[in-house]
This record gives sequence, structure tokens and C-alpha cells, in this order.
Amino acid sequence: MEQLAFEEILAAEKHIRPFLRETPLEKSIYLSGGGRNVFLKLECQQPIKAFKIRGALHKILSLSEAEKKEGVAAVSSGNHGIAVAYVSNLLGMKPATVIVPANTPESKIEKIRYYGARVLLMGDCFDEAERLGTAYIRENGYRLIDGWDKDRLVYAGQGTVGLEIMRQNPQIDMILAPVGGGGLCTATATAAKGIRPDVRVAAVYSEACRAWEDSVRDKRAYHAYPSKDSICEAMVGGIGELSYAMHERVDGGFAVKEENVRKAMLHAVAREKIVAEAAGAAPIAAMLQYGDRIPGKNIALVISGGNADNRILAEEFAKAML
Repeated sequence: MEQLAFEEILAAEKHIRPFLRETPLEKSIYLSGGGRNVFLKLECQQPIKAFKIRGALHKILSLSEAEKKEGVAAVSSGNHGIAVAYVSNLLGMKPATVIVPANTPESKIEKIRYYGARVLLMGDCFDEAERLGTAYIRENGYRLIDGWDKDRLVYAGQGTVGLEIMRQNPQIDMILAPVGGGGLCTATATAAKGIRPDVRVAAVYSEACRAWEDSVRDKRAYHAYPSKDSICEAMVGGIGELSYAMHERVDGGFAVKEENVRKAMLHAVAREKIVAEAAGAAPIAAMLQYGDRIPGKNIALVISGGNADNRILAEEFAKAML
């Protein structure tokens, strides 16, 4: 598959900019120190509290008026579904249809419905939802907005995160981005290296799902992956075809323990005064777990989403109070 080009991401930025604000890149005084600076790219402050709005906007804006009238649908672990629902509502389209697995947090399902979409639960995990949902969408004639596999327009929209980071702070020399299907990480790497070729971009993933690590090691994309139970529902399942095609643009990866993701979610609220969902907190977890083993003097952590599972946050606050 042909890799995503830097120019495609530049075009995406021009396309979505009228509808989307630039998110902050803020220094963390708690994670910085020892001669290096750590910055948080706050995608959790998007209108839907997640970076997925970038790709959904670029894709849906690119549809013809006739295509928009057909109705759009998506398969999602949560945030992409919220994005598709939000954009459909924003553009005055008919309500979207969003298929989610049973392990999707209720907080995400609530937002999908808030923006007018119809929610269908299919399967116990993302891989099952993807298989069942894609068939359902095809059978019912909806236009699929592919959030993770190989839609170049979606990937280009996600890559605008990297453009913003490098323009906000040209001294950034390492970016940590969470990996689910891999679109955010690989597209961010494409954008960042297009501005500064020597910047490094590393993947962060849960130990419960090593699909990225195993795909790179075995030189094949695991399109479906037998993940363990995880609080990082946005990071489980297989790797997208386009992200695997660009995997060499990513400079290694860090597997984080689930317990450290929980600590990172608490750190985000208690110290940084932001809300980060499990996947969004994963780069913070990597800093807590690996410390000085992460290279770089100016490190950007992509806090990809803030639609946290309220149950997990309550559990971690209760522990902290003991």
C-alpha cells in the first residue's frame, strides 16, 4: 500500500482548520526535570475531547452532497464514533449510525447519542464489532467512515496533530503517541518528520495488546489481535493496513502496564489538572514507567482523549484517599 505523504497532511490541515481550533501544547512541571522538558499535547481539549475529530472532519467534508445524503456509519471503540456523530450533526446531515463493542464505556456511548447518532452494540471487543459492523454497514447501504484501517483522508486528518506540535515547539525531539490501530502515531510521525526529519516518534501501547509490537517483529500486520482484558479499550484490537505500511516511520515503542495507566489517569487529574482517558494517559504512563530510558530533551506526549471511564477514575481516587 502506498504510504501517506506529508503533502496530504498539509492539505488536510487547510481543509479542517475553519472548523477546528489548535489544541494547546503545555509544559508539565511534574514530568519535566533532569535537563529535559516534557509537554502535553492536549487533544483531550477538542470539542469531543478526542483527536478523532480531525480525521472524521477531513473525510466527511470531502464527501459529495449526494454521498452525505446517503448517511454515514462507523465502527468504533468510542471516540471515532463520537467524532462521526459530532461532524454529522455539525454539517446538518442525517443522524449517523455507530457500531460499538459491548466493552465501550457508557460515557462514550452517551456522547455518541447526544450528537444524534444511532448506537448499535455488536460483539464483545473491537475486532468482533469491526467484523460484524462492517458487514451490517455494507448490507444497509451506509457510507463507511473508516477510522483505523486504510482511509487516507482520515489518516491525513489525524496527522495534523504532528504539524501543530512541531510548529508550537520546533525544539521537540521526541513524540510519544498512543497506538490502537496505529493511525495517530504513524500519521503524526509523517507530519513531524516532514517538518523536522530527525525528530523521533515512538508508539505507546498497553501490555494487554501488543499488536503493534508483534506486527513489527513478525513483519506482518495483525489485522485482528487476541487482546487481554484492558482498561485501554481504545488501544486493543488489530493494526490498520495503512499504519502498518508506514510502521518504519515510527522509532520503536513502549509497552505500559495497566496499573501504570491507572496511575497516569490519576496523575493527569490531580497534578496536570486535565482529564485523560486510559489511552490518552498511556504516554504519561510511559514516562512514569520508563523515565530516563525514554530519549529526548524536549518530549511531547499526545494526550489523545479525555473521555475517561468514570468508574476507573472513581476507583483511583478512592485508592488515593486511603
